Amino acid sequence: MNGLSTAALTELEREIDAPGEGLDRLRLVPTPFVPEVRLHLAEDAIVWWARMEAAAGRTLPPPFWASAWAGGQALARHLLDHPHLAAGRRVLDLAAGSGLVAIAAALTGATQVVANDVDPYAMAAVTVNARANRVRVQARHGDLLDDDDTQADLLVAGDVLYDRELADRVLPYLRRAAASGTQVLVGDPDRGHLPWDVLEVVASYPVPTTEPSVDSPVRRVQVLQPR
Repeated sequence: MNGLSTAALTELEREIDAPGEGLDRLRLVPTPFVPEVRLHLAEDAIVWWARMEAAAGRTLPPPFWASAWAGGQALARHLLDHPHLAAGRRVLDLAAGSGLVAIAAALTGATQVVANDVDPYAMAAVTVNARANRVRVQARHGDLLDDDDTQADLLVAGDVLYDRELADRVLPYLRRAAASGTQVLVGDPDRGHLPWDVLEVVASYPVPTTEPSVDSPVRRVQVLQPR
C-alpha cells in the first residue's frame, strides 16, 4: 500500500469500529448472491459518501467499493462454482472495488491474488474485507490500463464497462492480456457498452442489485471472455 491507501485504511478502520447505526454506516454483511463472502458495505453509499465528504471538507472519490455491484457478484459466484478457474493460479482483479472477486478467487485456492483499483479507499476496503474473510489479497493501487504485462494467469474484471470512455481504455487492455496467454473473465450487466464482436458469453446469472440508483431488484448479468 502507498501513503494514500494507508491513510484511507486508517480512516476506514475508524469507520468500522465507530458505534452507532443508520444509513450512513458501514456494516459487515454477507454478499446477497455470494453469501460465502462477507463485505463491509454501506447501508446507503450516497448518504455515507455525503457524511464523509462533509467531515473531510473536501471532495472524495465515489465509494464504488461500498456497494456489491452486480458484475462482481456474478464473477465471484462463477469462480466459487468453478473453483478450477482460480485454484493454483495467479489472479488479478482489475478495478476491484470492495475486493469481492479477489476474495472469491482466494477462497478457491489461488496461489496469489492481486486486487487493483485507482481509488485508495477501495484498496483500504480490499484490505479490511480480505481480513474479514481470512484470506490473503494483495492491494495494488494505480492505473494498470497502459501496462502490457498482467503478471497473472487469470484476469477478472467486474463492472468495468459502465461508460464509453472507460470501456475504450479497458477493452484494449483485456485484449492484450488475452493475447499474451492470460485467461480473461468479465462480469457485466449490459450497461450498453459490450462489444459483442470481441466478447462472448460464458455464463449468465440473475443477480440481486445492491448498488444505488437501480430500479430493478434483480439484474441479468453475464460472464464473458474474449473471443
